[in-house]
Amino acid sequence: MSKKNESEFKPYHHPAGGWGAAGATAKVLMEQSVLVKGSRGLLAMNQPGGFKCPSCAFPDPDHRKKLEFCENGAKALAHEATKARLTREFFAQHTVTELMEQSDYWLEMQGRLTEPMRYDPATDKYLPIAWGDAFTLIGQHLRALESPHQAEFYTSGRTANETAFLYSIFVREFGTNNFPDCSNMCHEPTSRGLPASIGIGKGTIVMADFEHAEAIFIIGQNTGTNSPRMMTNLVEARKRGIPIVLINPMPERALIRFTEPQDIVQMSTFGSTAISSEFVHVRIGGDLAILKGMMRVLFEAEARGEDVLDQDFIKDHTAGLDALRADVMSQSWADITRISGISEEQIRRIAQIYIKSKATIICYGMGITQHQEGSHLVQQIANLLLLKGNFGKKGAGVAPIRGHSNVQGDRTVGIDEKPTQAYLDRVRDVFGFEPPREHGHHVVEAIEAMEAGYAKVFIGMGGNFARAIPDTERSYAAMEKLHLTVGIATKLNRGHLVHGKDALILPVVSRSEIIKTSAGEQFVTIEDAMSNVTASRGVFEPVSTSVLPETEIVCRIAMATLPDSKLPWARYIDDYSLIRDKIAEVYPAIYADFSEKMKDPHGFHLDIPPRRRVWMTPSGKANFLVMQGLEVNAVINDPAMLRLATIRSHDQYNTTIYSNNDRYRGVYNNRLVIFMNKQDREDRGLENGAVVALETYSDDGYRRYVDGLRILDYPMPRGAIAGYYPELNPLLPLDFHDETSGTPAAKAIPVKVVPSVASAAPIRIAG
Repeated sequence: MSKKNESEFKPYHHPAGGWGAAGATAKVLMEQSVLVKGSRGLLAMNQPGGFKCPSCAFPDPDHRKKLEFCENGAKALAHEATKARLTREFFAQHTVTELMEQSDYWLEMQGRLTEPMRYDPATDKYLPIAWGDAFTLIGQHLRALESPHQAEFYTSGRTANETAFLYSIFVREFGTNNFPDCSNMCHEPTSRGLPASIGIGKGTIVMADFEHAEAIFIIGQNTGTNSPRMMTNLVEARKRGIPIVLINPMPERALIRFTEPQDIVQMSTFGSTAISSEFVHVRIGGDLAILKGMMRVLFEAEARGEDVLDQDFIKDHTAGLDALRADVMSQSWADITRISGISEEQIRRIAQIYIKSKATIICYGMGITQHQEGSHLVQQIANLLLLKGNFGKKGAGVAPIRGHSNVQGDRTVGIDEKPTQAYLDRVRDVFGFEPPREHGHHVVEAIEAMEAGYAKVFIGMGGNFARAIPDTERSYAAMEKLHLTVGIATKLNRGHLVHGKDALILPVVSRSEIIKTSAGEQFVTIEDAMSNVTASRGVFEPVSTSVLPETEIVCRIAMATLPDSKLPWARYIDDYSLIRDKIAEVYPAIYADFSEKMKDPHGFHLDIPPRRRVWMTPSGKANFLVMQGLEVNAVINDPAMLRLATIRSHDQYNTTIYSNNDRYRGVYNNRLVIFMNKQDREDRGLENGAVVALETYSDDGYRRYVDGLRILDYPMPRGAIAGYYPELNPLLPLDFHDETSGTPAAKAIPVKVVPSVASAAPIRIAG
């Protein structure tokens, strides 16, 4: 192995961001041969009149800089705008079996898809197919089903509002609510848990609230990698002296020290800003214990007669306080500290930070949602905020930090396997057909339907479904039973290689590319994680004359499948304003005058009732909700058990792998690693750098096992380990999920270390 490709672990001691981020941005633009083109695109990204970043869902600031992008956004753009092309010649050279042997990174680096392809079982290769023939084939498969419920319609968060809306209307006219969606695997507990608490499944803050917050808590979220533009808000808050409390099993570099790449003084002086004022090194699954510990501190102070709760807010706006108080006070400090792994002293200290703050924001990520009780855990965050009236005032509220750009918007405009009857009534009244009323499938249920042989067709609107889902080997086998798989995408990924008996790859215009129709240039709209809706207009010419906009693909599938439909699908292909008018009709309360509002280059905010202290719950009040006990995952009484959290590296976004490095954690040229507490390693008689396997605790008859994993000493809590997804998805059982939302519990997989039978290349561990 050459030194360039040698696997290496070298701790990273520099601040996050800074020259490291600037260098990485320049490097990725050069690697994709788009230094000039990419630089031009970066000037238009997240700017009025430009396009929305295809990466994370974090909002644009109210007062924008000339450069409003981060390192990971630059990587996303560079890989989208790459000069590399996947042509028919590439597919002629490679069988699908050969491509399956390649890494996710290798597949990503092959470049943009340029024309539609159909799988040929005789040669095990993808061959070109005309667009018209592809749509005819899809229509034939769908019309041949015994029931519409035998089809699964997946949506990626990168799908724009207009496309997602039409997709939802087409599928419901076809006759099903089967909408497995990428949100099912990440923030579905937010969508299902928060409405019972505050009446809506979204965050309640806007960007300006960061300027007025007196305390910020970040729980289970790696800001520097997953939403780097948020670091600007945190830096500004720390400079004002605002306490920032980080609760996480892993100390993340960006939340320790950060240098703003756009801060000329910091860059020129190699300066940085300390971010976290308090790091709470929680055990995996210990967040509930910390939240109840903090609430216990508040209730103890209340019992002493201290004025710590917002009594007027509680009286006027909430219900259920007595039951919550009784539950919290029944938890002993011994259990709280044992399960959380945090001392009573530290919990009391961060509770005092919360008590002193008159306006608090709590941000959280998948470290909260991806547990067996993720939906109920989200409700406990709401409980804590409600105790001090931290809704409906400046600088306060709950902030689920969503992942993919427009994942929240897709849900808003109809991508929902459990639609409300009121919404279905609106669809009926606006479009003149009776939509199906029964609930459809989320991701786990869709895989189960495939496994049972019931589901026959899978259409993936973007994303990499096969690589994102849990229980990899079992799920691959389930997908291979399908009669037809359709991947609508910009680039080749493993989801196109795990296919049904018939399979199509349909290439699309990307977020950064211009959409031209017979009616002129079109734009799409995106909803960010704080419910702001803005326009996105591409600036590059499409990669090929043989790619189509996603919206046109949906319309043509609908036309091929529903020849008797009365909807004007052909008109929607040409004029996106007609689609926005229909969105406004279906959602008059939030999207009234949609087209008119989009004339504002900064877009507009959707109404979030809790910001007005209005609660869309049956009682009309916000609810304190009780979650029994302190555990958020099933307890396994085995001292050998470790809780595995699957995580992303700094050089990936969701399932897209930009390189095999993880700069902030000091890992280079290797993704088959596990981060482990040194004492846990030594207790097992293992050396730092040893190669081991992991096996999942399970009683369902399936053995889940991943070999060839390199142990790296890392400051993890006792009993906790972490490793990269999707490589470790084979360890996540299909039925290990939150019952309320169906979200896989990927942050707490019960595993044990077992001997390896794999040989592994040497690794260099630097001090």
